[in-house]
Amino acid sequence: MSYALMTYVVDLDTLNSSVGSKDDKLRRMIGGRFKQHLAHFDSQFDHTEGPSIRDAIRAVIEGGPFDDQHGSVYGYAYKWICEFHGRALFNNHFSPMRSGWLETVDEGLAELGVTAVSVAEFNYGRAPSPIPAPDFLPCYGEWSLAECRKALDQWEAVTDERKAALDPYVLEAAESCMEWCRTAVAAGRGVAGFFH
Repeated sequence: MSYALMTYVVDLDTLNSSVGSKDDKLRRMIGGRFKQHLAHFDSQFDHTEGPSIRDAIRAVIEGGPFDDQHGSVYGYAYKWICEFHGRALFNNHFSPMRSGWLETVDEGLAELGVTAVSVAEFNYGRAPSPIPAPDFLPCYGEWSLAECRKALDQWEAVTDERKAALDPYVLEAAESCMEWCRTAVAAGRGVAGFFH
């Protein structure tokens, strides 16, 4: 089974404050911008009895009510809100990927002394409360602006020889992570990631 990690540079405060904001204009703008994508999403999940993705987006923005049996669709609703507020980052080294790849990349980063961020973190978290936890996917995580800055400082201290000693695929993925951090720092924002 293959997985994917989608990451975004985004103002994390704006993203998180969308939950329960009751901002109907935001809901309408998301529905307008992603009209075709949301319809396609629902066509992929029409076998479930849960809420449509539009209803899930409304519930997340309203702060409920939620049906706890359908946490996944609310998690994906939060992803659409993130996509609205943020900008998708290059993720070719993380889509598709096998189980355990995030941990492998983290091990490579740790070997180089980069410990301020962890890609595996995106596999263990969930969208903020009160959004119900999904049964399985999507998982969610964040890197703050401060964490991104610290990771870049750690990366800059690594010699080319130490980088060259890493498995080349792990190194490429690690470099991609550092590019996410660079993009976030340049924008004065953080990184949000969805593992699914």
